[in-house]
Amino acid sequence: MPTPEPRKGQAPGHLDRDEFGRRFRESYADPAFGAEKDAISRLEVIAWHAYDEGRKSPVTRKAGPGYADPDYDLSVEWIDARERLDRAQQAWSDPAQPTRALVICGSPRNDGTCPGEMSKSFRLAGLVQEKLHAASIEVDFLDLSLLTSEYGRRIHPCKACVSTAMPLCHWPCSCYPNHSLNQTQDWMNEIYERWVRAHAVVIVTPVHWYQSPSTLKLMIDRLVCADGGNPDPTSTHGKTAKEAKAIELAGWDYPKHLAGRVYGVLVHGDVAGIEGARRGLTDWLDWMGLIDAGRQAKLDRFIGYYEPYATSHDTLDADEAVQQEARNIGERVAAFTGALRRGELKLKSARAEDPRPK
Repeated sequence: MPTPEPRKGQAPGHLDRDEFGRRFRESYADPAFGAEKDAISRLEVIAWHAYDEGRKSPVTRKAGPGYADPDYDLSVEWIDARERLDRAQQAWSDPAQPTRALVICGSPRNDGTCPGEMSKSFRLAGLVQEKLHAASIEVDFLDLSLLTSEYGRRIHPCKACVSTAMPLCHWPCSCYPNHSLNQTQDWMNEIYERWVRAHAVVIVTPVHWYQSPSTLKLMIDRLVCADGGNPDPTSTHGKTAKEAKAIELAGWDYPKHLAGRVYGVLVHGDVAGIEGARRGLTDWLDWMGLIDAGRQAKLDRFIGYYEPYATSHDTLDADEAVQQEARNIGERVAAFTGALRRGELKLKSARAEDPRPK
C-alpha cells in the first residue's frame, strides 16, 4: 500500500517577535533582575534566533558506524543518553552485577514545598525499601515529588510520536531537549537509565481523581518509547513522519526494551479509585513485558476511608496491617527477583509470538 501522507493543519502559528519577547521576559519578573536588564535583552535576542530558526539540537555530530545513515547529524545529547542506556543494559544483563531495584514514589507531595508535609507514599516506599535492603538488594529511590520542589526539575509531556508511526518514537526519546522552544532540563534521560539498570521496579503511589498523579503519569507517558521505540533516529532522519510510516508499514518488530524486569505496585487512596488505578498500572507494566512478583506484590488499599485528610498520617501510624503489606511487597519482589536471576524460576508462560504486535 502507498505510504500515507502526514495530516497537517493543527499546529499553532509562529510567535511574532513581541510576543516571544514577552514570554521570554516572564522568567525575569523578580525586580532583582532589573540590574541586568541589558544582559537579559541580549540573551533574548539569542533565544529569539534559536526559536525563529528552529534550532532544536544546536550541537550535533555525524552518527557514525552502526546507524542506518552514518552521515546524519545526530544530537550529541541524544547520543550521550543512548550510550548510557547501552551501558546500563549491559550491567543489567551481567549476572556478576548486584541485584538492583528501582523504588518509585509517585506522589507530588513533600514537606519541601507548598503542602509542608511528607506524603504517605514516601513512608510506604520506605517500608518496601527496608525489605529490599534486608535482602542485600541495591535500592535506587526515585522520588517524583522533586518535580514540585526542586529548581529546574522537569518532565516534559509526551508528544505522541508513536501515534504517527512507531519508528518515529525513538529510544531514548529524542523530542527533548528542544532548545528552540526552551524545552530543556528534561529529567527523563536520567530516569530511562535508572529503569534500564533495575532488575526490579516497585511503584508506590496515591490515587488522584481515580487516576495516577500527574507526576507519575508524565513519566509513564514518556516511557512509551521503551515499548516498541526505535533505537536509530537516523533511520527516520529525525522526525520525518512519512519515512517513519513507510518503515512501520514495511514491518516493525516493536522491541520491548524493559522486558524481563520484575515489578510490584502499591496504590493507596481514601475514598475511591484505588482498584482502577492499580489495574491501570499493572496492565501497563504487563504490556511492557515486566513480570509481576505475585498477588502480594500488587496491592490497593484505603488508608483512612472517608476520614479527614488532616489525620491521615495518624491513621497510617495505626494501620499496622497496611504497613506489613508494604513490607510484604518488598519481600516478594526481592525473593522473586533473586530466584529469577539465579535461574531457579521458570516462567509458566513463555511469550508466544503475537500475531498483532503493537
